[in-house]
Amino acid sequence: MEGTRNTTGLDLLLAVWSRRKWLAILVFLVPFVCTFSLARALPDLYRSTATLLVERPQVAETFVKSSVTSEQETQLQTISQEILSRSRLQELITRFDLYPEYRKQATPEEVIERMRRDIRMEFKGMDPQVVRGPTIAFTLSFRGRDPETVAKVTNTLASSFVEENAKIRERQASGTAKFLSVQLEKMKRKMDQEERRLGAFKERHVGELPEQMEANLATLQRLNTEMNLNKESQMRVRERLERERLTRRLAESRASATDGDAPLPGGDAEALSARLSRLYQELTELRSRFSEKYPDVIRVKAEIASLEQQLAAAESNDGSAANPDSQVSPSRTQDRKVRSEAERELQTLREEEKALRQSVATYQRRVDNTPRRDQEFQELSRDYKTMKELYNTLLQRHQEALVAASMEQGQKGDQFRLLDQAIPSTRPAAPNRLRLIFIGLILSMGLAGGTVGLIEHRDTSFHAVNELRTFTKVPVLVSIPQIVTKKDISRRRWQFCLALLGLAILFGTTYHIAQGNEQMVWMFDLGRS
Repeated sequence: MEGTRNTTGLDLLLAVWSRRKWLAILVFLVPFVCTFSLARALPDLYRSTATLLVERPQVAETFVKSSVTSEQETQLQTISQEILSRSRLQELITRFDLYPEYRKQATPEEVIERMRRDIRMEFKGMDPQVVRGPTIAFTLSFRGRDPETVAKVTNTLASSFVEENAKIRERQASGTAKFLSVQLEKMKRKMDQEERRLGAFKERHVGELPEQMEANLATLQRLNTEMNLNKESQMRVRERLERERLTRRLAESRASATDGDAPLPGGDAEALSARLSRLYQELTELRSRFSEKYPDVIRVKAEIASLEQQLAAAESNDGSAANPDSQVSPSRTQDRKVRSEAERELQTLREEEKALRQSVATYQRRVDNTPRRDQEFQELSRDYKTMKELYNTLLQRHQEALVAASMEQGQKGDQFRLLDQAIPSTRPAAPNRLRLIFIGLILSMGLAGGTVGLIEHRDTSFHAVNELRTFTKVPVLVSIPQIVTKKDISRRRWQFCLALLGLAILFGTTYHIAQGNEQMVWMFDLGRS
């Protein structure tokens, strides 16, 4: 019997489907039609990829050290920012006429930002598991609606990468060489200034410099030796003069004796003269070994003085007895001439001694001033030595920078080589229409089921006799089935037609919005791109 039959879950689902099928179908069709319309109307976007290889320096750093000090990853990021700059991208957009429809409704900044999103770079290292490792290659890709244009843009970007890397490295190397050249010139001017200061110091204190110390000491020793020789020469000249004077006195005494005057008895004059000569020789020998204060020297000098006084007294006596009108003998004139020459020689030796003393004083002053000049010179030369070392270091680095710049100009450093050029893609990269339809199907079914379940939960009416019997103990006498009139059928037909019209309008609107809308493709494909 109908009242005793148990209802299962399937019976409930069938009952709900019988009551809410049109609502479920309508709710299902609205999102599904929109999704299907989007999948049909969205434009195809193609992606082309170029592969670039990072080539290491062809010349080992042991021989030529590169002046480009930035790391490779930093260099790549720098070039990326240069390639993705506003001016570069604007030039590519104008050159290849990219985004013609989007440019009509968006600002230039928005168009450039969209192109940046369409460009993708992927770096590849030696070990894929290492996050931060040396990059050996990287891929550069671009997406757009025309596969031919996309491939051209990708190859242009890859070529720009290669050219920009060479330009940046060459510019950095040249900039380093130029900077070092400027610093080298400044340092050279400073060093020249210090050299002029040292030269002026040497000119002001010539002869007192530390390197002239040995020469000054040698010259001073030579001058002292010459002074000693000069003194000995003067001594010999004086002794010669004394001997000549004694000889002349003895001759005069003999002459006076032959003229009838009383001579010195017993040949005393000759004995005195001979003894005086021996004393002069003895004094010369003593002076060569001892000083003037030596006792023997003092004794001999006293004896010489005593003998000279005796001879002087004899000469005065002879002079008073001599005839004043007598003529001078030729031998006496010769003695005067010899004496005059000896006196001139003695005067010359004295002047030479004076000059030697002045020279000795000059060189002695130089020797005394040398320690002070040495300290002053060290203070002046300390800065010069530091500048010279810095100049030599800069000169070496400048030469290395010139060689490095030459290497970069010859493209022997880190270079990018286009390994695989981009080719036009035959299959679109986006959108994935099957995935979009499948997602729309799942969402539509979930939305329809959720809507029906919510309405059933909020519906408090009785749809079957069993529900009423369960709710109340009052016996149910009779059940009247649903009566459908022609008016109800007409109303349902109008509702169905309106629903179809709404779906058609929804389909057309969605299709119109999605047609050619690349930005919407990017939004739906954001997770994959």
